[in-house]
Amino acid sequence: MATVVADAQGTRASIVELFAEFSFEAAHRLPSVPETHPCARMHGHSYQIRITIKGPVDERIGWVRDFYDIASAFEPFRVQLDHHVLNEIPGLENPTSEHLARWLWQGLSGVLTNLAAIEVRETRYMGCTYRGDEDELN
Repeated sequence: MATVVADAQGTRASIVELFAEFSFEAAHRLPSVPETHPCARMHGHSYQIRITIKGPVDERIGWVRDFYDIASAFEPFRVQLDHHVLNEIPGLENPTSEHLARWLWQGLSGVLTNLAAIEVRETRYMGCTYRGDEDELN
């Protein structure tokens, strides 16, 4: 998605959303669901994460952000999550996709400017997209 906007001097800049995708393997159980729910038992997922950045294209360099910066920012999180039990990670005691997306946002928003969305997929067909808390959007 690209949008063209003008700055105070009337110069036009393209606004672009770019994304980088990552994966990790992890186990979890959901402690807040009934014992009879399948997710109450320990199980694992091949998680897919999409980090989206939105901002103006720097006309000198030609990009919004270097993909390497996004990968470098995510790497410590990947190491912390990959092949671990999510419930054992502080802040992820109830590791739903929604909580994981928010947890990643909170960790990455201080490192990645113009963070627009964090998408967490537990399967090819199911996941969530987090775009910040309501108070962050106002």
